[in-house]
Amino acid sequence: MSGPTTLRTLGDMPAVPASLAESTLVMIDLQNTYTRGVMELDGVQAALDEAAVLLDRARSAGIPVIHIQHDGGVGSPYDVNAEIGRIVDRVAPRDGEQVVTKNYPNAFTHTDLDGRLQPGSNLILAGFMTHMCVNSTARGAFSLGHNPTVVAGTTATRALPGPDGAVVSAAALQVASLAAIADLFGVVVPTAADIPS
Repeated sequence: MSGPTTLRTLGDMPAVPASLAESTLVMIDLQNTYTRGVMELDGVQAALDEAAVLLDRARSAGIPVIHIQHDGGVGSPYDVNAEIGRIVDRVAPRDGEQVVTKNYPNAFTHTDLDGRLQPGSNLILAGFMTHMCVNSTARGAFSLGHNPTVVAGTTATRALPGPDGAVVSAAALQVASLAAIADLFGVVVPTAADIPS
């Protein structure tokens, strides 16, 4: 008996990412809120370390970098005008790098993100949370005809209550979320080093 396969395999879709030089890096919601308190993500510091490596590679390659920042409004854990909602310093935008502010999990919803991209763009996605905004943005990119790749090591999530009341661990949710993306919506690679130059 053969093991499970993906819709990407059945559809003869690419199994490896496009090169860094032919891509745009999209950094999703790498905000302070995820580093502490009720929203702290499992493995967040390691994910930020890997995101910083990926961002440095993108900057060195001179490719476009777009930072996504979720705005939940004043007083929320995503208040972009407060320290809690700001992008973490070590992966913060530099002069000339684009910033898109969003209000929904899919970074394409009610933003101009798609208009900033060429049709059929190769996108490298990094950020938080794996099950929510990374997953939603990968699906949105795919549905708009782009080619997303998610760098797993730059992503993180948190435990959630399951439908039966049992806790779904962050580790289980992380694996399931990445597997769901890899089934159809995009390529998933372990680390920044797995993106060819």
